[in-house]
Amino acid sequence: MKLLFIGGTGNISTSCSKLALQLGHELWLLHRPGRPGIAGALDLPCDINDEAAAVQALAPHHFDAVVQFIAFTPAQIERDLRLFTGRCEQYVFLSSASAYAKPRAFTPTTERTPLENPRWQYSRDKIACEQVLRTVAPLNLPYTIIRPSHTYDTVILLPIGGWQDFTTVERMRHGKPVIVPGDGTSPWTVTHAEDFAQGLLGLLGNPLALGEDFHITSDEALT
Repeated sequence: MKLLFIGGTGNISTSCSKLALQLGHELWLLHRPGRPGIAGALDLPCDINDEAAAVQALAPHHFDAVVQFIAFTPAQIERDLRLFTGRCEQYVFLSSASAYAKPRAFTPTTERTPLENPRWQYSRDKIACEQVLRTVAPLNLPYTIIRPSHTYDTVILLPIGGWQDFTTVERMRHGKPVIVPGDGTSPWTVTHAEDFAQGLLGLLGNPLALGEDFHITSDEALT
């Protein structure tokens, strides 16, 4: 397949790019000029926020699937609808499992769990992005929604702190105590990016995935 990854070199998407190439797909990466690419992938250097430049860069292309790793607001989804309608067979939006409503008692979260997170604007924006797709895209653009949870590769796997906060790692190296937040009643899944990539690539080009939403997470719940 001819694939376009918008992003393609980040914490989650690097593993997806490498697996796509291993599977023999023709992979294009749309990223800002000057950003490092991935060996074997074809570069489409362009700032997607410059819509006129993106139209020009995309003009010669038609893709079997476009995967949007870096859209966070409804306006960005609306822009993608203008850019990719008629230009791809499947548009894949990475939303977030943080969009799910959090139950008071432990129950497994499924794709039918309501989307509601009053505590985090990031999550509410992702929900709004999904609503734009469901409202507009079915008329013109086949889509699939993916909700990753806490996925790690190049970032440090911590429930608190920054993505690159080495303080906890340093304490572990010296045998010092580390903070474990919570009381054990809030299970959490963590997923390595290579495992996420297996799930994502299995949905690309799959007609049964069109118009559907999936979360791709580990099935192990940790406290």
